[in-house]
Amino acid sequence: MTARTRLVKELKEYSRSKLEDVKLEANESDIHRWRALLTGPANTPYQGGVFELDIKVPDQYPLVPPIVFYRTKIFHPNVHFKTGEICLDILKTAWSPAWTLHSTCQAILALMSDAAPDSPLNCDAGNLLRAGDIRGYNAMARMYAIEFASVRA
Repeated sequence: MTARTRLVKELKEYSRSKLEDVKLEANESDIHRWRALLTGPANTPYQGGVFELDIKVPDQYPLVPPIVFYRTKIFHPNVHFKTGEICLDILKTAWSPAWTLHSTCQAILALMSDAAPDSPLNCDAGNLLRAGDIRGYNAMARMYAIEFASVRA
């Protein structure tokens, strides 16, 4: 199955679903370029925010993972603040063709609720969590969510 065939299939399957926490759309002129909007999970400092992801799908997909970056700035230990790069095993060595773009976005959404501070791309966020300063981390993450993710204060 070619990447294009797989992506068309995923787009059809996704368009039939009624899931609210992840919104996916393919670029009209290039099916290898997608955009996702993630709704910040409840009971997190990201709650109420809308976070945009840029997804580039290589020709070898689904044998290799998509390239996914946050376009919305986010204060999170597993996201590089400047580039939006995401540190998540399924985007690297743990990828499997069983993953879809939607399930990949769901995994990124889960990471927003359950950070892994021991492998940080954002050392400031990772250090706050490793030091046990949950209040400080939540305050910073919330401040950035209000600033960049359309959260009302």
